[in-house]
Amino acid sequence: MLFAAGLGTRLRPLTDDRPKAMVEVKGKPLLQWAIEKLIASGSEEIIINVHHFADMIIDFIKKKNNFGVHIEISDERENILETGGGLKKAKWFFDDGKPFLVCNVDILTDLDFNKIYKAHIANDALATLAVRIRPTSRYLLFNGYMELIGWQNIKTGEVRWSRKAVPISTGKRLPMISPPPPVIQPFAFSGIHVMSPHIFEHMLEEDKFSIIEVYLRAMEKEKILGFKHDGDYWLDVGKPEALAVAAHNWGG
Repeated sequence: MLFAAGLGTRLRPLTDDRPKAMVEVKGKPLLQWAIEKLIASGSEEIIINVHHFADMIIDFIKKKNNFGVHIEISDERENILETGGGLKKAKWFFDDGKPFLVCNVDILTDLDFNKIYKAHIANDALATLAVRIRPTSRYLLFNGYMELIGWQNIKTGEVRWSRKAVPISTGKRLPMISPPPPVIQPFAFSGIHVMSPHIFEHMLEEDKFSIIEVYLRAMEKEKILGFKHDGDYWLDVGKPEALAVAAHNWGG
């Protein structure tokens, strides 16, 4: 699934007359970069959620003859649903019982999607999240086995822990230490994840909600793993300055 429903507010004025997915890098829309990446990785069925200037995305896909694969549209024009709500609305698409990959349309990366997919299957996880070391305002916290055990908002100071992070001997929650000790590893989420269809069983919310909230609840009982990919090229092109960087160093 491609998340392409965002308003692209950080890219204004470029997104005043087009969706973020249709902003170009080296003469090619971000949507096309993302679809071609998925197809090159072996994807034959893709669903894309749309909201902002949805018709432009739909028309572009038709013009490209669906890039030769099966592409469906999840229409969120009436109400944008965020990552969790958008995925839940598209639940019907994932009816084969197999794990599936989800990524944001504004990410440029040479991460091997097959590699993270195979790692997900090998570890029998509920979800496997691509993560890397980079500055961010919200960190996912992992233990030494790369299991998700917490989350931290640097700006607000909020920290959320899984019971898995509580020492059995004391029954007390671990204090947050800055920087975290080696047993607690903070990573930034890369906007790419592989999920088991069982993820929908953990979606208790309706309408608009974040998939991160689902992960933070599910981590209590399920295995949610981080997949480190610091050696790969990765760029969030959600800001104009990032587009300028991509224009110089993104090779596709």
